[in-house]
Amino acid sequence: MFQNLDVFRTAMALAQHSGKQQAISSQNIANADTPGYRALEMPDFDKTVRDEMSSQRATRDSHINGSRDGDMPEAQERRDIIDPNGNTVSVETEMVTAVDAARAHNRALSIYRSNLNILRASLGR
Repeated sequence: MFQNLDVFRTAMALAQHSGKQQAISSQNIANADTPGYRALEMPDFDKTVRDEMSSQRATRDSHINGSRDGDMPEAQERRDIIDPNGNTVSVETEMVTAVDAARAHNRALSIYRSNLNILRASLGR
């Protein structure tokens, strides 16, 4: 029932996106001293949602064009300044990215919770 409401689907997608960004940031920080490691990052959520809404949607795996609901975009290589050892991780950037991801995750949960309360109130529960 709740999966058919767009606000719940968008909040869930934001929570998944920020969780994946948090995991990528921790992986980047763990490899901050690894020679030749290239930092990864997720595309912005608003761009992801905009592209998803304007593109075709697949309802079955046999559809050629389109994406299924819940498909997360792939992490992209960050094109920043490269250290002499070939590493592109900036710990400061990763800390800011991790905090932004945590805020986005908390925002998604707050949106989900408040809309669930509105739905419960409208049903009289």
